[in-house]
Amino acid sequence: MPSNVQPVQDKPGAHLGRDIALYTLARVALVGAVTGILVLFDLPLLVSVAIAVVVGFPLGMLLFRSLNDRVTAGLADRYAERDRLRAELRGEEPDED
Repeated sequence: MPSNVQPVQDKPGAHLGRDIALYTLARVALVGAVTGILVLFDLPLLVSVAIAVVVGFPLGMLLFRSLNDRVTAGLADRYAERDRLRAELRGEEPDED
């Protein structure tokens, strides 16, 4: 194995798909929970869903901050790798960061 290749488990963002799925599931569950609470107070379902989506966005950013940070870091790593590969295909020297 070449020395510059890391095992998949050691790469940052190696679990990006899993992290995105967990974050999405958590956000949907949050919207569902807020909707359920609002329906218990006799609000119409459609109004409850609309309010839950609006309230769930900032609430999810606060409650799921660590998961959001993992997804953001994984996406940044993926974009950096893509940019490195494109530079290599153009024949440019890779940046040594």
